Formats: sequence, C-alpha cells, structure tokens
Amino acid sequence: MLAVLLVTAPLPAAEPLPAVGPPLDMGPDVALPPPLYIPDPAGTGGFAGMPPNAAAALLPDWPRWFAGANGLVMTRTLPAGAATMQPLAGTQLTSADAAATWPGGVDLHIGRWFGDRQRHALEFIYWGVYGIGGSALTSAAPPAIDAIPQAPGATIGGLPAAAFLAAAAGQQIARSDVINDVEINWLYAPATRPEFPPRQRPVNLIWLAGFRFFEVGDTLTLTSRPGDAALSPALFTVATNNNLFGAQVGAKFDWRFLPTVRFDVVPKFMIAGNAITDTTALATAAGTPAVFPGGEPVRVHSQLGVFSWLGSVDTGLAWDVTEHWTLSLGYRVVGVGNIAQADGQWPVVIATPAAISGIAAGSSTIVHGGFAGFEARY
Repeated sequence: MLAVLLVTAPLPAAEPLPAVGPPLDMGPDVALPPPLYIPDPAGTGGFAGMPPNAAAALLPDWPRWFAGANGLVMTRTLPAGAATMQPLAGTQLTSADAAATWPGGVDLHIGRWFGDRQRHALEFIYWGVYGIGGSALTSAAPPAIDAIPQAPGATIGGLPAAAFLAAAAGQQIARSDVINDVEINWLYAPATRPEFPPRQRPVNLIWLAGFRFFEVGDTLTLTSRPGDAALSPALFTVATNNNLFGAQVGAKFDWRFLPTVRFDVVPKFMIAGNAITDTTALATAAGTPAVFPGGEPVRVHSQLGVFSWLGSVDTGLAWDVTEHWTLSLGYRVVGVGNIAQADGQWPVVIATPAAISGIAAGSSTIVHGGFAGFEARY
C-alpha cells in the first residue's frame, strides 16, 4: 500500500491594509469624482451626479400647442309667437311663423399646455352662428290687412301711420338671429398628458374654469305693404340683444373605447350677468322715420341688467389619426335662461314712447346643432 503524506506549511502573513484617510489633495484644478452611492431614482433628488434639469430634458418631446377648427350647423328654440296682424279670412301671421332655420357657423380654439407633465393649459375659444331665422308672408286683395301694432296719432312723412299699417295689401314677418360665444379657460388635469391619454389609461378627466361671454341677438322685422302702391312699405323692427358674461366651471371627460377612437363629453355651467338692450323703431323702407304727435321719432332704445344662467354640453367622437392630428364630430346643446327675446317685446298699440319702452325678461332658449372638424397639436 502506498501512503500519501501531506505536509502543510504556514502561509506568509498578509500585509495590513493602508489606513483610510482624507483624499489626496490633487490641486485646485482637479475636480473630485462624485460619490459612488446612487439614491433611489424615484426620489426627488434624481440620480447623483446628474446635471440640473437633466430629468426634464429626458422627458418625451410632447406637443404643447393645440388648435382646431369646426364647422357648425345649428338652430334654436323660439318662444310663443306674438300676433303681427288681425285675423283675416282664417289667416293670422305671428312672429313664430318666422321660424328658426339651420344656418352654418364656425368654431375655433387654440391653447397651450404648461409644465413638464403638461397638467395645466390656457385655452381660447370662439364660436358663432349667424342668420338664424326665416320669414312668412301673406297678402290680401282687395287690401284689408290690419297690422299689429297700430300707431294712432303717429305720422310717417306727413301721412297718418294708419295709411301704412291699416288696410294693407301684404305683410311679411322675418327673423334674423345671431349667436356669439367667447371663452378663456384654465385647464387642470390630474393625470399626465391629458390632451392625448395613453392607451393603457382609457378614461381621462380634465377640470376647467374660466370666463365666458355669450350673446343671443334676436331681430324681428315686420314689413307692411300699403294698399296705396305709390307709398313705400313700412318697417317695424324689434331688435333685442342679450350679453351674458361671467365665470364658468366645467370638465372634459374622455373614454377611449378603441385604440384610436375616443368618446368625449364637455359640460359647462355659469351664473352670468346679462346686459340686455332693445331697440324698437318704425320707419319706411326708404328711411323716412315715423314720429309721435309730440315730434319724437318712433324709435326707443331700452336697457336692462339681470342675472341669467347658461349650461352647455358637447358630446362627440374623436379619432386620433396620429399624435399630431385628430378628427372629430359631435352635437352641442346650450341652454340659456332668464333672457329677453324680441317676441316678448312686441307691442299691440304704439301711442306714446312709453308703449315701446322697457324690456321684459324671463324667457329661455336652447341653441343646438352639430359640429365636425379637426385639431392639430404641435
């Protein structure tokens, strides 16, 4: 048998480590490296040794500006009509016969997001619809239409106003309304990048608050064609204008139900001051004014200040074609309360200036219609 003999020898003693002391002084022109300790990247301090603002510089270059345009087709509801003539053979025109039509309009907006995460934005909006209204007419042979109002004692070009308003050969009632809206809104989004939410977050909410101006202009014009064909037609006009202004609050809700398609709802509400004006006048189509017996023209301008309310909601679909372009379509409804409308200012008899002075408020209207357009982000 073989035997193995192991012989162990002691290892040489290790040299002691050098003592830890202050770093060597390498001179004023040599910068010391940063410490090797790296804190939690999620902390507020970021990475050690990272230059200031480097974290913001590493964020994606998201678009900050947004702007868009929509075409509008809208109408509005009307109050109960006021009679514009005495009944004749079963026919009687009213201001409601000048029905609201569906004219076109425009909707423009522009805004900008602020901050690294783009949670705040300032937005400017304008939209308007022009020429809402139609007309209705009737005629009589022989001339027998008695207009409402009559103006006993008033004259037009030296002739009694009755020569133009009583026993007329024809009458037309026409309406022309205008809607204007101006808004400046501050937007706040609890989530990051709200103007283009990521696909993993299908629901998004933005709060808004701002200032809004909303105008409802309502003009009714009665044209009375005298029985004497040599006379110019008489025009009786009632033009009422509501100017609502005040602070509003609202929200924008988005639900992405397809990868690139969103359903959105934008409700807004405000209690507004309303500076109402009304101008009522009687003249001929040639421009000759009617005058009262005392010599004052049959033209009175009235003003009234009240509180009104406004609530609106936009519902629609948005297709995010790319991160920079979106196509959208939807429907807008705006309800306005405690306003004045021309139908409610229509007089029956004009004997003195007081008959066409003052403004009666308390009515309401709903402006509604569709929109379609685009938004660009850059």
